[in-house]
Amino acid sequence: MAVEANEGKSLETTIDGVAYLRIPIKTKLVGPDDDIVDVVTTFARDVVEDGDIVFVTEKIVAITQGRAYPVSEIHPRKLATFLSKYVTKTSYGIGLGMPETMEMALRECGTPRIVFAAAVSVVSKLFGRSGDFYRIAGEKARAIDGPTRHTIPPYNSQVVLGPERPDEVAAQLKAALGGKADVLIVDINDLGGNILGTTLGHESDERMVRVLKDNPLGQQHQSTPIGIIRRTN
Repeated sequence: MAVEANEGKSLETTIDGVAYLRIPIKTKLVGPDDDIVDVVTTFARDVVEDGDIVFVTEKIVAITQGRAYPVSEIHPRKLATFLSKYVTKTSYGIGLGMPETMEMALRECGTPRIVFAAAVSVVSKLFGRSGDFYRIAGEKARAIDGPTRHTIPPYNSQVVLGPERPDEVAAQLKAALGGKADVLIVDINDLGGNILGTTLGHESDERMVRVLKDNPLGQQHQSTPIGIIRRTN
């Protein structure tokens, strides 16, 4: 089977002496009326082989769960506007650095948790420590995607929350693929990543993040929200 890497990405990686292919799978534009099981089985079933690991971006899972919200429909409270000013913006996305995404974090995680995370972050930065905000705020806050100019429309003007029940979704997808491949629901970007759902057991999360840490699916208009990890040695 001929496979092609996304621009600027590599198909191959080696982790702890084990070589892997990371095969991107192009799909249609996924929307809230789609079923994630239908999407994954339709586009991956002719590519997946026994022993593969299918990885699916958390964003398309969340979109099919109706967890994408137009920015114009989100009305941030004053607290969200205030807190968003102190979030570090990155090259890969805005994160919680805009009032609308911070507002969704307050709703998802609860105001006390977000305020506490922000307070600890301010203090820890005085001592040269970073990352405490998301460590305290948790995966739900980390998984919120804000709109960027690189995102495929209409999601370039929407806030997408993290998926609900990612382990359950991973199990459903594995069953739909006939059990021939394990499944990961991943939140990977150019600065790192997290495994949100898995059929491998979460003890394998650190290794899987290392396999995917260079973000082989890309971050822009690749239209490849599904991929396959295949061991080659």
